[in-house]
Amino acid sequence: MLRMGERRIKIAIVGGGIAGLALAAGLAKQPHIDMHVYESVTAYKDVGAGLALHLNAIRAMATISPELRQAYFNKASSMGDEDQMMSTNVILAQGPHKGQLVAELGRAKGRKTVSRADLLDGFLALVPRECISFGKRLVSINEQLPGEHKVGLTFRDGSTAAVDCLLGADGIHSVTRAYLLGTDHPATPPKNHDGWRIYRTMVSTGEARKQISTTWSHTVPVLLGPKGHVNCALLNKNTRLSAGVAVRGAVSSAGDSEPAPALDPALFADYSEEAQQIVRMVVANGASTSWTAADHDHAPFYARGRVAVLGDAAHASLPFAGNGAAQALEDAAVLNSLFSHRHRHRGAPAASRRGHIARALRAYDAVRRPRSQAVVDLARRFGRAYAYAEDGMHEDPARMRRFFSEMAAFTNDFDVVAQNEAALKLFLSDLDTGDEYEDDGAL
Repeated sequence: MLRMGERRIKIAIVGGGIAGLALAAGLAKQPHIDMHVYESVTAYKDVGAGLALHLNAIRAMATISPELRQAYFNKASSMGDEDQMMSTNVILAQGPHKGQLVAELGRAKGRKTVSRADLLDGFLALVPRECISFGKRLVSINEQLPGEHKVGLTFRDGSTAAVDCLLGADGIHSVTRAYLLGTDHPATPPKNHDGWRIYRTMVSTGEARKQISTTWSHTVPVLLGPKGHVNCALLNKNTRLSAGVAVRGAVSSAGDSEPAPALDPALFADYSEEAQQIVRMVVANGASTSWTAADHDHAPFYARGRVAVLGDAAHASLPFAGNGAAQALEDAAVLNSLFSHRHRHRGAPAASRRGHIARALRAYDAVRRPRSQAVVDLARRFGRAYAYAEDGMHEDPARMRRFFSEMAAFTNDFDVVAQNEAALKLFLSDLDTGDEYEDDGAL
């Protein structure tokens, strides 16, 4: 219920992926927020690899909404019994230490995997239908609108929207990021410094059991070597298996214009038999999906005025540390905490004052940018370590185990609630020390 004198903040979330829908699920509950999601596609496609969300992701979802966390559990597939300790097993598949286990990432009881499409379906059910529009591809932003709502959005179909705040969750090729940084800023376009290309296929679980070791029916392997690393995971309530090979140095840039080089099983002849089986299965099934992996160089800021980016639009990372979706959920958790707060400031509810939007977004930027960018760097290091290209680390399995253990602790064993509280503290401190009105259209 709105308090007397409180006006609703009109927020546009551009992008209905994991970050956008998670944030929308939280903000939809707030009576002082008028939120709408604008998604560019007309319908979600069943694309992307499976996700095994780690503890920090679970915690982030729980702080946004218990229903959000439950949606993940409802859609995810158990990799084993609920009381069974499981992990993503990182194993050397080539060289003198072949077969050695060097990491157990995301180790927990009752580990689960979920396809991106299933996760989005679960999140979408938590967003009121009237609060999301599909087929809305953003083309321009104008922060100088006359009238009550200062931020103008124009979409490819010619439609427009006027809002108080734009939160861009519009992916790695983000229009919002380009608007904030400038199209010619070196951190605006995606990068692929190590020339990664990923080949992936999806097969039924029954078919997979005919072609690869049944060991992988109850765990997620990452099998390492210099020609590429191999992995697979069960999805869709254990009815299908997603299998892939990531090859470093396969392409020269982040662009997808060049033809994809064919995946050659002969290159993996000195890998373990288990790894070779998965490679052969990917090739035999036509590598149904192949794409160039990319991430972002560090942006100098995630927010300016009443506009901010989150998720892949802010800090796209390579998929190798398994924490990209978790970082998007941490973004959503912080923004949800800031915009949900209704502390009374100088006689009026702080959250209702549109002039405070920029202050809230500054707090989000200050708290989230250092950690999320560290994860981008970490994912690059994971990729190089997987490819035996990280300072000779593959020659020392004990060193690899220490590295993966320390880095996994940094990403997963993290106090998400404390991060939300830190952002809120910064926001309220800024309110207490700042001027009554801001020069960005405050009321």
